[in-house]
Amino acid sequence: TSPELLQRIRREALPAFNAANCEGASALIVTGFIRGRSGFDRDGTPANELGDSWGAYDLGLQNENLILQARELGLDTLIMGIRNETLLRGMLDIDPEVVIVSVIAVGYRTQDAETPKRKGVDEIARFL
Repeated sequence: TSPELLQRIRREALPAFNAANCEGASALIVTGFIRGRSGFDRDGTPANELGDSWGAYDLGLQNENLILQARELGLDTLIMGIRNETLLRGMLDIDPEVVIVSVIAVGYRTQDAETPKRKGVDEIARFL
């Protein structure tokens, strides 16, 4: 939340379009997970073919809860997956074992986003 660090992250670790889209955000939240902690049986073998990928799945669920809670509090969010992982890791002293997934800007929107037309359920789901 430090204004100096927010500006530095925007300037150095985000592409220009993401930096512009999160200008004025009150906070940037960097999310990540540690491989090998989710998706394994108690003996350490992968529970299924996803193995280490379960950490990303679990993090996605956590991120969704975070943005829904922010919205409930009247805040807006922007999830950014395009970021410079190496610079973020150095700026924030993030352990090498953490897989950095996203940067989430939290604040108040200055404009409404244009959203694409939603696909119909028959285009995205298959019922058997």
